[in-house]
Amino acid sequence: MIINTSKKYFINSFSIILLEITLVFFALTLITNLFEEINFLKDMNAPGYYPVLLAFLNTPSILIEILPFIFLISTQFLFIKLSDRNELFIFKYTGLTNRKILSTVVSFSFLLGILLILGFYNFSSKLKSQYLEIKNHFTSDNKYLAVITENGFWIKDEIDETISITNAEKINNELLIKVSIVQFDKNFNLLQSINSDEVNIKSKNWVIKNATISKDNISKKVESLNIKSNFDLEKINNLFSNLSSLSLFKLNRLKKDYKSLGYSTLDISAYEYKIYSLPVYLTIMTLLSGIIMFNSKYKKSKIINIVFGIFVSVVIYYINYFSSLLGINQKIPIIVSVWLPLIILILVSLIGLVRLNEK
Repeated sequence: MIINTSKKYFINSFSIILLEITLVFFALTLITNLFEEINFLKDMNAPGYYPVLLAFLNTPSILIEILPFIFLISTQFLFIKLSDRNELFIFKYTGLTNRKILSTVVSFSFLLGILLILGFYNFSSKLKSQYLEIKNHFTSDNKYLAVITENGFWIKDEIDETISITNAEKINNELLIKVSIVQFDKNFNLLQSINSDEVNIKSKNWVIKNATISKDNISKKVESLNIKSNFDLEKINNLFSNLSSLSLFKLNRLKKDYKSLGYSTLDISAYEYKIYSLPVYLTIMTLLSGIIMFNSKYKKSKIINIVFGIFVSVVIYYINYFSSLLGINQKIPIIVSVWLPLIILILVSLIGLVRLNEK
C-alpha cells in the first residue's frame, strides 16, 4: 500500500514539474518564433495578429523536437525537489530502493511518450500544416506548386508570363522520367505541349532530350531543348523536406507515393524511425538524468546540476544529428542511424545503474 501510494506521489510530482518545464519552454519558443514572424511579415500587408497566430501554430512542432531535453531537465528538478525535502531518505526507510524510485518515473515516461506520439504529434503536425499554408500566401513562391500524387509528380510553374504544367512518371536522380509539359499564356490559352522520355533538372535551366513539341496541331521533334524554370532538383527536394507537417498516416501515404514515383524515401524513413523511437528516447533521457542526479549525491549546487544537464543534452543532440547525417547520406543504414545513439545511451545508463542502490 505504501509502495503504491509512493508511486502515485512520484508520478504526480513528475507530471507537475514536467508540465511546468514544458510551459517554460513553450513560452521561450513562442517568444523566439514571434520575433521571427514579425521580422518575416514586417514588409507585408498582413493583419497585426498574424505574427502571434503563426508563432502559436509553429511552436508545438518545435516542442516535439526538444521533448527529450525537457524530460531530462524535468527529471533533474524532480530529484532536486525530493532531495530538498529529504523525501528520498524517508522513502528509503519504507523499503523503496533507488532503482524502484527511478523505475517508476522511467516507466511513466515511456507510457507518456506513446501517448505523445498518438496524440500530441498528430495535433502538432496539423498546426504545422496550417502554419505552412498561411505562410505560403506571403511568399514570392505562392504561384508555384509541386506535388506528388498516385498519378506521378506534378509541377505548376510560371516564368516570363508563361504558365507550365509538368507531369512526370518518375524521378531518377537528376532526371524526370516520361515527362509531359503543357504551356499556357497568362490567360491560359494553350501555347504548346512538350513530351520527352527524360528531362535533366539539375539546374533551373532544364535540358530536355529528344523532345516532341506540339503546337497549332503540328508536331516536330528536336534532339535537345532548354527551358527555364523556377525549380531545380535542390528546390524540389526542399519542398518535400518539411515532414513535421504530416501526420503518421500522411507520412505513410507519402512514402508509398514516393516509392511508386521512384523518389528516394530515405528522409521519410529516417523521420518515421525518429518519431517511433521517441518513447524510448524519452525513457532513456529520464533514466540517464536520474542516474546523474543519484550519482551527484546532490552535493553540487542546483545551478551546476542544471548546467551539466544542459551540457549532456547538447552533446546528445549533436550525436543524434551526426548519426542521422550518416544515415541520410547512406553511410550506415537508416534504422542504425536512429537507434545507434539510443543504444549507446542505454549502455551508458546500464553502467550507471551498477550499485545505484548504494548511492
